[in-house]
Amino acid sequence: MAPAKGLSDDQRFALMKFRRSVSDVMQPQHDDQFLLRWLRARNWDAAAAEKMLRESLRWRERYEVDQVRDWQPPEVLSKYYPSGLSGRDRDGSPVVVVPFAGLDIYGLLHSCSKREFIQMTIKQMETYLHLSREATRERGDAAHGIVAVIDMQDFNLRQWAWRPAGEVVVNLLQTYEANYPETLKNCYIINAPRVFAIAWSVVKNFLNDYTQSKIHILKDPAKWQPLILENIEPDQLPRHYGGVAEDPPGDPHCSARINQGGKVPKEYYTKSASRLQDQPDEETAVVKMGGKLKLEYIAAQKGTLLKWGFRTEGHDIKFSVTMKDIDGNCSTLVPLKRVNSHQVEEVGVITCPTPGTYTLLFDNTYSYLRSKRLHYSVGMAPPLAGSDDHDGVLDDIIGDLNDNRVQKSG
Repeated sequence: MAPAKGLSDDQRFALMKFRRSVSDVMQPQHDDQFLLRWLRARNWDAAAAEKMLRESLRWRERYEVDQVRDWQPPEVLSKYYPSGLSGRDRDGSPVVVVPFAGLDIYGLLHSCSKREFIQMTIKQMETYLHLSREATRERGDAAHGIVAVIDMQDFNLRQWAWRPAGEVVVNLLQTYEANYPETLKNCYIINAPRVFAIAWSVVKNFLNDYTQSKIHILKDPAKWQPLILENIEPDQLPRHYGGVAEDPPGDPHCSARINQGGKVPKEYYTKSASRLQDQPDEETAVVKMGGKLKLEYIAAQKGTLLKWGFRTEGHDIKFSVTMKDIDGNCSTLVPLKRVNSHQVEEVGVITCPTPGTYTLLFDNTYSYLRSKRLHYSVGMAPPLAGSDDHDGVLDDIIGDLNDNRVQKSG
């Protein structure tokens, strides 16, 4: 294997510099291909790559990641965490199938801790990466990485607007980007309904350009099946997804190897709903001089109530509320204007006219001398009447403060 092949002189120099700077923490499996992942993730900045790698190694030690493959998850995760190894792509890379509709995030987070749920995800990631490393040693660099097929059939936005679910998603995305750079070979998000665009508009903010370039979002089977089969042999893919693989007796989903998940029985529940529904305290952020702070929230239903209250210390700030619907159309609900939130708390509430992503903007671009300390609380509540959701439990919890937000300061 010649990982330096095709590198420019500057890139070769960065690799040599990086290899030398982290020699004290190198392990046998840390070959040049491993080092190149971190360099590419930091645009060939050897010092930044070193910092990223060392932070990741500390994370692995703190959470005992090197032993996670031997960890035995709670029974509820073993039974109801939907995913599994389908086979290999044409290069030998592991192919993972995730039947997303089978993920009952509400049930799982009432039956295990958030840490256990995240640990289960890490356990699977480490298992698949181990298979990828073995395939790379046997078949070369082309086998590096993981291929994922994520089936979004029957995707329900409501449960992902629930605050604890949003917290887990954000945590997993941040963990992946910080500790598994350039490990995704291809990701096919299939059967994606129109409403998925709302969730994706939030999720993509946590993914770097490399990761996003590997993700193909497709709804029509006439388009995604040929695309997948270009890279995966039919006998390595369940018949349900256009392959020919079946589990006896003729199961097109290959459920013996790919856990389909499903509704978690309430006898597994170990936490009261009230504990998970605790609203977060007022939060504080600093909006830098000349900068902005954006808070993004998902409204899963027309008529959802979005409410806010905020105050600043010492000086005013500009504030607005905008929305983006399923089709990507944008509109302004509260025009941008300066508010005297340093004198009296600014409070408000609006009725969301459509499902979409709602953005609260705190704008300090007009101030080049002062940063603004902001204290805020934002909540979402279900429509006052006429909810069309058949799951009464979610109707009860959707009113919790939605902490599924993206914070950016310019």
